[in-house]
Amino acid sequence: MALRQLAAGGKTLPSLLKVLRKDISKSHRVTVPLPSLRRTFSLYDQINLIDNVPEDQLRFQGFDETGFKVNGVKYEGSLLCLGNLLMSWTPKNFADITPESLSIFQILRPIPEILILGCGRHIEPVNSELRSYLRSAGIRLEAVDSRNAASTYNILNEEGRIVAAALLPYGASASS
Repeated sequence: MALRQLAAGGKTLPSLLKVLRKDISKSHRVTVPLPSLRRTFSLYDQINLIDNVPEDQLRFQGFDETGFKVNGVKYEGSLLCLGNLLMSWTPKNFADITPESLSIFQILRPIPEILILGCGRHIEPVNSELRSYLRSAGIRLEAVDSRNAASTYNILNEEGRIVAAALLPYGASASS
């Protein structure tokens, strides 16, 4: 109502804006703070590190320079995981990863839909021979650092996906 009277009175735009600003009550201005990224990541980390693991399900719970903690047990060296099967893996560094080191996928069933390759501390470029070997076996490849590889494996395995992980220890080097 007050706006119509002001408009009819020939007021200018700046004076109309002043009136509008005064008419808006402060109770209509509700500011909702955005969640902090730090809080979001810390909550994710808490969820991702739950220690209540079903007995038949593998879950990475930690890592260090030389190995991994899986379901409360510390394993030294490289690991190969498929579903809920965990085994020692021969490569000691990224240069040792070859189609031969992953030849178990020729006989292992079911074939995983994805292989998460934990490259150690840093992501390394995967050679085309290894990529084409996995592609010919019907396996997609995701190469990431070993910390993220272990977390990704936990999530996909928990979802019931057919997933494999080949993980070098976090302290592994790129070359021999």
